[in-house]
Amino acid sequence: MGQPLEWGRRYLMVRPDHFRIDYVINPYMSTQDQPDAELALKQWDSLRQAIVDAGGEVEVLAQRPDSPDMVYAMNLGLATADGRAMLSHMRFEPRRKESLTAADWFVGHGFDLDRTGRDDVGPHFESGDAFVFGDSLVVGYGPRTEGEALKHLATEWGIRVRGLRIAHEGMYHLDLPFCPVDSTTAMIYPPAFDAASQAELAGIVPDPIVLTDEEAFAFSGNSLVVNETIIMPACSPRLREIFTGLGLRVVLVDLSEFHKGGGSARCMTNPLDFPLTAISTPGGELHLPV
Repeated sequence: MGQPLEWGRRYLMVRPDHFRIDYVINPYMSTQDQPDAELALKQWDSLRQAIVDAGGEVEVLAQRPDSPDMVYAMNLGLATADGRAMLSHMRFEPRRKESLTAADWFVGHGFDLDRTGRDDVGPHFESGDAFVFGDSLVVGYGPRTEGEALKHLATEWGIRVRGLRIAHEGMYHLDLPFCPVDSTTAMIYPPAFDAASQAELAGIVPDPIVLTDEEAFAFSGNSLVVNETIIMPACSPRLREIFTGLGLRVVLVDLSEFHKGGGSARCMTNPLDFPLTAISTPGGELHLPV
């Protein structure tokens, strides 16, 4: 067992006042299966309350009426404890308006804003693909984030970046098959990655919790740790035993309405406190699977 995560105590969330399925950009979405607005709001508030009860802080950003996916706040931008934010440059045009509001929020709350691109110029980067873990920023790339964005992150911020190529259409962001639990432990779903990236996982995660197919597609990997609590949308008896053994309290939150859009607890919560000290290196470093 490693040390507790240094981050994950302050989050940005977007209240789902305009959450709906207007288009299809992942395998979970269907315009014929719309979320129940009242139930979605109750589920969202249950998640917010679970974070607060675990000792975390939650900032709330109003949702744009023209941005139904904005509730998945993890993709608004990569924010750091020392006040920097790398704004997401969304791959799909319907989501790009979210970044306009996110940019205003970050600047208004004292963050210095960086970008990998804008207006479809420059590499796409979506912050649901990035976690500080160990000595690196671990970044998934392929379906949403482009490889060139990893170079930008490494050199712009002077940090060590380790890339993992995502090769499974159902695991289109890193926050689905990769979930940090403590400084050495993470839930992982190896079939989400290509063969070279699967080989790299052993060096990135000293103490892996390998998810089964059933656990992965119940969104178990899309969970978050707040102090001594792990907040999950689903937890098998096997996982509960593992987390209890690690000294974590498991809190289950029903987020079924948000699964209709292809996201869950982690997708809905953007950490605002990623530390850069342990991953900083002069000039930056980029490590890609070979």
